Amino acid sequence: MKSRILSPSLLSADFSNLAEALKLCEEKKSGAVHIDVMDGHFVPQITYGQPVIKSVRKLTSLPFDVHLMVERPEEMVDTFAQAGADWITFHQEATVHIDRLISHIHSLGKKAGISIVPSTPVSAIKEILPEVDLVLVMTVNPGFGGQKLIPYCVEKIAELDLIRKEKNYNYLISVDGGINNETLPSVLEAGVDVVVSGSAFFNGSFNWEA
Repeated sequence: MKSRILSPSLLSADFSNLAEALKLCEEKKSGAVHIDVMDGHFVPQITYGQPVIKSVRKLTSLPFDVHLMVERPEEMVDTFAQAGADWITFHQEATVHIDRLISHIHSLGKKAGISIVPSTPVSAIKEILPEVDLVLVMTVNPGFGGQKLIPYCVEKIAELDLIRKEKNYNYLISVDGGINNETLPSVLEAGVDVVVSGSAFFNGSFNWEA
């Protein structure tokens, strides 16, 4: 069976003690740390930015999986790369020149990911699938933690897995939103590689054995 990666979402951690949150990620054998960056425009909330990421970068060697839920991500990728991001994922819905942005992220020596919200079909990113390192399927509407998984989004994971096999592509498939002990089996069966869990992971109820 292929190896899966657990990427806990710091959005659900105690912001006053991120050092302890990162320590927990390491103890629970996480393969990355998911960092949601929100600008108050693309999504309603505002979280943290480059200074926070830079300050906690020294606390762990785990890859930083930075998810830009922002408008005009092309204006920010350089500074997030400098702050310590390893994977930089932006939204298909947030920018026009997607191919150019992927190439730029790669030129910075970082892995490039693309994300789609629940209402966006896989067909919207079909042309650039050979170019990306990761595809993040949002299984909730982005912006808030603790939401319930939207079931039809799991079908997109299976579709991406099928395309990957048929075309011999190499991207990882990630899932974010409402992942807990009840919903985990369905996304694993659909073919996901990177599992983002926030509330369930940090409240101690998430059982990770994948």
